[in-house]
Amino acid sequence: MYSLILHGRRTLELQKWRNLRFVVQNGFAFSNSYSSASAANVSSSDGRKGNNFTVSYLVDSLGLTTKLAESISRKVSFEDKGNSDSVLNLLRNHGFTDSQISSIITDYPLLLILDAEKSLAPKLQSLLSRGASSSELTQIVSTVPKILAKKEGKSISRYYDFVKEIIGADKSCENSYHSLAQGSMQENKIRNVLVLRELGVPLKFLFPLLVANNGFVSGKEKFEESLKKVVEMGFDPTSSKFVEALCVIQGSNDKATEDKLNVYKRLGFSVEDVWAMFKKCPTFLGSSEKKITQTFETLKKCGLLEDEILSVLKYFPRCFHSSEQKILSNIETLLGLGFTRDELAMMIKRSPQCVGYSSESVKKKTEFVVKKMNWPLKDVAMCSQVLGYSMEKRIVPRCNVIKALMSKGLLGSELPPISLLGRTDEVFLQRYVRKHDDKQLVNELMAIFSGDQKNG
Repeated sequence: MYSLILHGRRTLELQKWRNLRFVVQNGFAFSNSYSSASAANVSSSDGRKGNNFTVSYLVDSLGLTTKLAESISRKVSFEDKGNSDSVLNLLRNHGFTDSQISSIITDYPLLLILDAEKSLAPKLQSLLSRGASSSELTQIVSTVPKILAKKEGKSISRYYDFVKEIIGADKSCENSYHSLAQGSMQENKIRNVLVLRELGVPLKFLFPLLVANNGFVSGKEKFEESLKKVVEMGFDPTSSKFVEALCVIQGSNDKATEDKLNVYKRLGFSVEDVWAMFKKCPTFLGSSEKKITQTFETLKKCGLLEDEILSVLKYFPRCFHSSEQKILSNIETLLGLGFTRDELAMMIKRSPQCVGYSSESVKKKTEFVVKKMNWPLKDVAMCSQVLGYSMEKRIVPRCNVIKALMSKGLLGSELPPISLLGRTDEVFLQRYVRKHDDKQLVNELMAIFSGDQKNG
């Protein structure tokens, strides 16, 4: 069976793998033991000040967008550029390009607060001492930045060998792991990761598995069984959900399955519902029984009836990843902005993902479209997906175009519907920019539209 899986991509068309069906039975092993590796949050004594400085630093030093910089600042925060500059200079001195450094920091932002000379320099030197060329070093660290989180010595050397072996095997298309000691942890991991690679799983999903401390790609029999189930379920090997599903099933056991299914049944879900939710978001099954029931009760506080809650969770099972505090904070923010409880319930039913948005983001977007653009609050409630759009890339550029047209008297007396924010770029440009006969006006509007996008 293992060899069939290994060579399956050569003998079966990928579409056939995707279309295979899997029937969930009582004995099927879902997992409640899966948990994503979470990055440590580092905050300064003055969180707001540190956050603002961090965002500015990332934008100015690495050329990141404001949105990406804000996301990174929630994982790492600092008020002084001295240490971070030392880290960036160290990487540049070792041959890393600005593009590679940006990618490294995006994937592993905690690197910026590590001691460049005492922590990072010895690790880079250790990798070079294993015979790595400058280009190999930059390629491997750029591909798997978290390798620098490993302890100096045998640990970092072992994972360097893992990554180098996979890169070499991927380039040569040879299963070079056969030369490794049979039964060793290194041999197991590389063998299993190469099987995933053969199925079409992208390298960016495979390398985190190599450097992870869990055993999701270790062993043989259990891995074969788990992989077979995921393939039969029809998950696309090129998507992140394939790896997520594999990790969930690999860490499963029959008792956890039965207990978890019973919880969902008591809440009104069928086994088929759970399966469909798993297909949408495999990691939702990592939620504990307490978290499942807590999320259900929290949504009741939003004014939803039980049938409506079931519908919301079936559509967006990722709700289980939002903490009770975050959901309640979001509710408080929306009510504070003037939405009624009926409007709140309607918004969640129409756009369930809005319960996971940050309160700060919801407030910022609502106040902009209501106070700056004068759209009624009820329009936002009717088109709640607006709260999920990017301020920098979508909302602000389009609103600036609309304001420019209004200032020229080209839109009549009524403000266009807020739904224009949900149109594709092509539709929006055709309807509000390109339709004008005045070429100078079209160029001006395009500059407003694209100029704000670049700045965001």
